[in-house]
Amino acid sequence: MSQKPWLAQYDEGVPASIDYPRIPLDKWLRDSAAKHPNHPATIFGAAVGSRIMDATISYAELDAAVDRFAASLQDRGVRPGDRVTIMLPNCPQFVITAYAAWRIGAIVVCCNPLYVAREIEHLLNDSGSETMVVLSQFYNLLRQVRARSKLRQVIVTNVKEYFPRLLSVMFTLTKEKKDGHKVDISGDANTFWFQDVLKEGSGKPRPVEIDPDSVATLIYTGGTTGVPKGVQQTHYNLVSNATVLNVWGKTREARDVMVAVMPFFHSYGLTVGMNVSISQAMSIVLIPNPRDTVYVLGSIEKHKASYYPGVPTMFVAFNNHPDRGKYDLSSLRGAFSAAAPLPSEVQVEFEAITGGRLLEAYGLTETGPTLTADPMDHPRPNTIGLPLPDTDLRIVDVETGARELPIGEAGEIIACGPQIMKGYWQLPTETANAIRQGPDGKEGWFFTGDIGYMDNEGFFHISDRKKDMIIAGGYNIYPAEVEGILYEHPKILEAAVIGIPDPVRGESVKAFVVLKDGQTATAEEIEAFCRENLAAYKVPREIVFISELPKSMVGKVLRRELRQPA
Repeated sequence: MSQKPWLAQYDEGVPASIDYPRIPLDKWLRDSAAKHPNHPATIFGAAVGSRIMDATISYAELDAAVDRFAASLQDRGVRPGDRVTIMLPNCPQFVITAYAAWRIGAIVVCCNPLYVAREIEHLLNDSGSETMVVLSQFYNLLRQVRARSKLRQVIVTNVKEYFPRLLSVMFTLTKEKKDGHKVDISGDANTFWFQDVLKEGSGKPRPVEIDPDSVATLIYTGGTTGVPKGVQQTHYNLVSNATVLNVWGKTREARDVMVAVMPFFHSYGLTVGMNVSISQAMSIVLIPNPRDTVYVLGSIEKHKASYYPGVPTMFVAFNNHPDRGKYDLSSLRGAFSAAAPLPSEVQVEFEAITGGRLLEAYGLTETGPTLTADPMDHPRPNTIGLPLPDTDLRIVDVETGARELPIGEAGEIIACGPQIMKGYWQLPTETANAIRQGPDGKEGWFFTGDIGYMDNEGFFHISDRKKDMIIAGGYNIYPAEVEGILYEHPKILEAAVIGIPDPVRGESVKAFVVLKDGQTATAEEIEAFCRENLAAYKVPREIVFISELPKSMVGKVLRRELRQPA
């Protein structure tokens, strides 16, 4: 692998190495606003029936709003290195807050809007945040824990603030109070409305010297094993990953349109949806609810969208939406799938529907996030693609991580490159366990915890997470492989596989299956299909039919919830 056979597979024009700018993230917005002041930066609204109602903010308007908000934050005592927590869906307020914080050297702390009070409290106290911007819908949840945090000030915003006028009126009349968006903050000390803070800004913030190697974001890992950890990504980490993705994806400055369906609180959405777009002055269609497939379909048609990054469950919903045939989706150049294995059937159907490419990519919160991606011109189905320029991947033995494995043999994936995180926030031991010496004797290798292998041509294949691997009768079983077969069944819409205790085999395979609308099937029928396509030890011993799989806000299947009743 030290010969990097994947370099020979790169698309024409993609170099082995790139010169990454050593700049703070906010400079991209400043440059895009200077070069393309009137070009649409954000497009935001909602689907009302089949009608898309949205409003646009230009790059000049966005940059000016960031200046005002940054100046106001400075006036309220926010200094370089201070943490500013954002608990918002994809909306203009998220973009304004993030770039304003970066402009004055503060650290953006991303808070999942699905967090419960206990999780919010941990994030605030672990990060030491003193400032928070929160959606009004979640404000009452924050109230429960605010007194037990270090918060000095809270800024509240309503999702309707950047809706077009008619949509805002409709929202006020039909949804605002019913869905919990209407709150009274008048009696709460040091609590302000977003628009008031924006208006108080003095125009431009005081200049701040920002080291590209300083921390830009804290994004907390899912916490499926223990307490969530804050991943420190520097300006350089995030700039380098967005830069290489623009080269890899062949984006076109001020011409392409990004459908930002992946939430910005997630590293995938933050880098691919927001930073990639702003660095190239793209127009960003902000999708606050990733499951709103009608809004996605309608926005692609209305705005001639070029790129649609998502996760497999989103593409399953896209492919199976009953009205998808009513929309012109031919503008899509590329869609990118990550965060979970992409069933080949889903990929083939999506490309047949749209005429665009659906490419698989791979990475983690700790890696900026992208490590590998399918090449745009010649993707390879059933792989996670090739390591990006300046990114090195190796496969090592699972037990020690000290021995590099030969081509074709599965082991733990380790990675090295400019996008590797600075470390876990205030967790030196965990950082040292994750970023350490590789089999080449060099430091700085990140041990992903994922199992995979490289083929003869340099394409990488993912098997599964180490922690999700099922060991039955001494055999290693990777859930993704079994799920891939289940997706081939014509009656199955979605599937997820876990290991359950078995007194004889150690573990056995249990499958959860969601059938397509109007379909019926028996467990025996599904089992027989699996026996035709899998070794006997991989066949599910138990098959459960459910109406839907539990998912995170980004559409990732929550296997831990499936394990609880087991």
